[in-house]
Amino acid sequence: MEARLQQYEDKMNKAVEFLVSDYATIRAGRANPHVLDKIRVNYYGTPTPLQQVGNITVPDPRVMQIAPWDKSMLKEIEKAILSSDIGLNPSNDGNVIRLVFPELSEERRGELVKEVKKRAEEAKVAIRNIRRDGNDAFKKLAKEDVSEDEIKQLEDKLQKLTDKYIKNIDSLTEEKSKEIMKV
Repeated sequence: MEARLQQYEDKMNKAVEFLVSDYATIRAGRANPHVLDKIRVNYYGTPTPLQQVGNITVPDPRVMQIAPWDKSMLKEIEKAILSSDIGLNPSNDGNVIRLVFPELSEERRGELVKEVKKRAEEAKVAIRNIRRDGNDAFKKLAKEDVSEDEIKQLEDKLQKLTDKYIKNIDSLTEEKSKEIMKV
């Protein structure tokens, strides 16, 4: 019986993990190397993750520094950052690229919190869809000589899992919202 529940718990866990990685890419006014996770640099004709072409450091809370291993890549890195949607202007001094994170306005913080809540709602919908799929699968078990009591137990346990993951999403969302609103 636990084996039947395990696959749905794994799917719910993946939905929460995706939300956590998604939240890491949302800029909260402080330098966070994860905002660069989705950026690809043209590395000799191959789109390569930015982390693989240079060293990324955070010398102070609002500045990120990218030191490419190959200095000829400075222009390509700069171009990739400018064409991305992170909204930062890179400054290139010939050795490293610096990204300065401006202080977020109150209005922008509010927009980011709305975006965080929207993504949380999408994750909750994914969790509920997993629960629905599980309940549908459990109902089909009646044809395989599984008692109604066992099916009811499976559905109850799946509901408890759903509640647990929804609560987890709520706490992650609350945490990220506080991080964004903190000046």
